[in-house]
Order: sequence, then C-alpha cells, then structure tokens
Amino acid sequence: MTDTLTPSVSKSEQAYDFIRARITGHQYTPGYRLVLGTIADELHMSVVPVREAIRRLEAEGMVTFERNVGARVSVVDESEYVYTMETLGLVEGSAISLAAPLLTAPQIAQARGLNERMRRLLDHFDPHEFTRLNEQFHAILFEQCPNPHILDLVHRGWRRLPGVRDSTFALVPDRAAHSVEEHEQILRLIEDGAEALEVELTARNHRWRTLDAFLLARHHDQIHTDSRTEQS
Repeated sequence: MTDTLTPSVSKSEQAYDFIRARITGHQYTPGYRLVLGTIADELHMSVVPVREAIRRLEAEGMVTFERNVGARVSVVDESEYVYTMETLGLVEGSAISLAAPLLTAPQIAQARGLNERMRRLLDHFDPHEFTRLNEQFHAILFEQCPNPHILDLVHRGWRRLPGVRDSTFALVPDRAAHSVEEHEQILRLIEDGAEALEVELTARNHRWRTLDAFLLARHHDQIHTDSRTEQS
C-alpha cells in the first residue's frame, strides 16, 4: 500500500480520507462497489471503521446503499446536481463577497496564477486537471469568509460535486474559456474594492452559467439520442 496513514488520526478518519480520495481521484468511479472487507484489508484494520467512514460518505451524498448490493459510489443524479449548483451559487457568492475585503494581495496573486495555469490548459484541454485547478482557485476566494455557517454550507456543496465536476467540463469544454475570463472579472472586482453585492452577483452568476451550459448540453444530447432512436 502506497498511502501513508497518520497514527494520531482515528481509523474511521483514515478510512474516510482513503475512500474519499479515491472517489475524487476517480480510482473509484460512479457505480463502483465498495467492498468493506477488501478496503479494511488494504488499510490493515477491521470493517467497523470502514463502515463508519462509508456512512459518513453516504451522508455527504458521495456513496449510496442498494438493497442486496451494498455500498456504491454515487451515480450522477441530474436533479441533485441542479439543486446543488443552484444552492452553491447562492452561498458561495455570499461567501466570496464577505471574504473579498479580507483577501490579501498575495492570495489574489495566487488565485490569478492558478487561473493563468487554467488558461494555458485550454489549448490542450484536460478536464480533470482544469477541474482540480478550478477548485483550488475558488477555495482561495471563499475560505476567507468570516461567517462559519455560510462557509460550512459552501463546503457541503463542494463535497456533493466530485462525481460530476470532471464530466461537466468534459461535456461543455467551451465553458472552460468563459470560466477563466469570469475568474479574472471576479479578481478585478475584488482588487478594485467593488461593492459587496456586485461581487456576490458576479460570483453567483459565474456558478449558474456553468449550470446553464451543462443543462443545455444535456438537452442537446437527449435530442440527439431521441433522434437516433426514432431512426433505428
């Protein structure tokens, strides 16, 4: 086993970090069956902490239980994705607007550096790497939010998205270029000390435009599928 487990961390927490990393890292893909005994053997622990970890992941929407099957990595539910993105647009927009006055020049420079790396990816698009950098960019902006309740809601929203984030930019790769430009717009507003409401609405609309692009692409795919079905 290549992973290093920290002895000071509880076994349940170790199992949680292990499984979650494999879901977000796509070793465990949507629909993958999580066999408690196999995971426990790999981590050199009993199935009890593994079961606790999976229950926690289930509460976060990353794992589902099926009768006579057991635990599986959650399959993307379009309705759930829509609700999560709508909510995340609201709470993350609010978090960024509250965090904006607290962001330092080095933090803004770090965010801009990540955005430039995303821009360079556009020529040879890698949705997984783009998504990873995108998450880091957003985290720099919202983590400074001084309201812990709003920040908790933002974290919950992001935790619900790992199974679909890569497929979003893979489905709508043209959205990536617009996303990079919108990131720069948000950074300029923060640097210029724009009104909190303007920052909030800009960040909110940035999130919702990604949702709109995803839904439009899914709609076109469905029309194409229906058309092929009718012709067959």
